[in-house]
Amino acid sequence: MTKHRIYAMSFSSVYPLYVTKVEKKGRTATEVDELILWLTGYDQDQLKHHLECGTNFEDFFAQAPQLNPARSLITGVICGVRIENIEDPLMREIRYLDKIIDELAKGKAMAKIMRG
Repeated sequence: MTKHRIYAMSFSSVYPLYVTKVEKKGRTATEVDELILWLTGYDQDQLKHHLECGTNFEDFFAQAPQLNPARSLITGVICGVRIENIEDPLMREIRYLDKIIDELAKGKAMAKIMRG
């Protein structure tokens, strides 16, 4: 089976797109970072390191210190696919991230996005 091309994409190439998306809606890069740290368990220095090194998505999630157990509460549709129906674990992690960035851009409260 061929791996999806997003797995080899550098996280740092997509990160600015996340930031731009939320800033257009009045949210901040700090909030994007907060969500990424919540989802992955990285701290700010580790996130910065991955952004500087050009870590790909596959390694970014594989090296995550502590994927948040509450991420399984992230449900809904992203790119026309129900997140809870995605079988590939890595693709599901990527779509969790996409979904919480979308929720941030739509103005949802941080506590609700973090399923708190």
